[in-house]
Amino acid sequence: MRLEELHVHNSTPTAAVHPTAAAQLIAADMREVDSVIRRRLASEVVLINQIAEYIIGAGGKRMRPMLVIMFARALGFRGPEQHELAATVEFIHTATLLHDDVVDESSLRRGRATANALFGNAASVLVGDFLYSRAFQMMVSVNRMRVLEVLADATNVIAEGEVLQLMNMHDPDIAVADYLRVIRFKTAKLFEASARLGAVLAEAPRPIEEACASYGRSLGTAFQLVDDLLDYEGNTSELGKNVGDDLREGKPTLPLLIAMERGSAEERSLIRHAIEHGEVARLADIVEIVRRTGAIAATRDAARREADLAAAQLDSVPASSTAKLC
Repeated sequence: MRLEELHVHNSTPTAAVHPTAAAQLIAADMREVDSVIRRRLASEVVLINQIAEYIIGAGGKRMRPMLVIMFARALGFRGPEQHELAATVEFIHTATLLHDDVVDESSLRRGRATANALFGNAASVLVGDFLYSRAFQMMVSVNRMRVLEVLADATNVIAEGEVLQLMNMHDPDIAVADYLRVIRFKTAKLFEASARLGAVLAEAPRPIEEACASYGRSLGTAFQLVDDLLDYEGNTSELGKNVGDDLREGKPTLPLLIAMERGSAEERSLIRHAIEHGEVARLADIVEIVRRTGAIAATRDAARREADLAAAQLDSVPASSTAKLC
């Protein structure tokens, strides 16, 4: 299952909207979000403008801002605050990318050189800090305490997830539950917060807010599982990042954990050594083991189960006249 096969659902429980259709549905709103992003990026410091523009301009799916807009619209909210908060979550996401690439020593993202590769680690970290602080300025402008609570909690949990991942680096003995905890904290939390914000803006009842948040959490988990899978199934030109980066960084992701569980003693030893030393010299052999043991299919199934969990949460969301796509 490729990432684009993960359906995004509208607020009619039985309807499934392909991401392309969803993007068309809220295209005007997303153009307004892009306008807010450009306006809020402005700084008197030239280097901040250069790096921030470079990262934001690299594209990306804007999935987190889309969640804010789609849930706000599905629940009947139409104010400009949705665009401000959609841009806010994109700034938070972009800040995490800047910091991630420095920590991971990454050189390629979205098919382009990373900001740290072009501008240096110090500049990337500091511009990431700028984006975080600008995001908090934008949160305050909405003047809703619940919004501040949701996003302050999310940024704190994301930071915890980053530290947890760092602690798990080069550890082939990590439990699957601990691996999933990192995903929930580091990636899924901002998806969760984005979907929740749409409900908060619409002042939806708490059960509906929780259903929206659960949708985002499961979708974000599926998203990361697919991303981890593609490191052993895709290629550099398709991924926009270097194949084998996760292994090079010593990340014990689900495909590797499953392959070690199912493989022979010799295969387990090979994967363990690669994780412990961040070694990719035998990447081709490891990819073959991952495929032969069914670890790719098992990881794909795990992502599909999370996508199904996300879809099930929409049963709690009232049907909306804003979208009739199926």
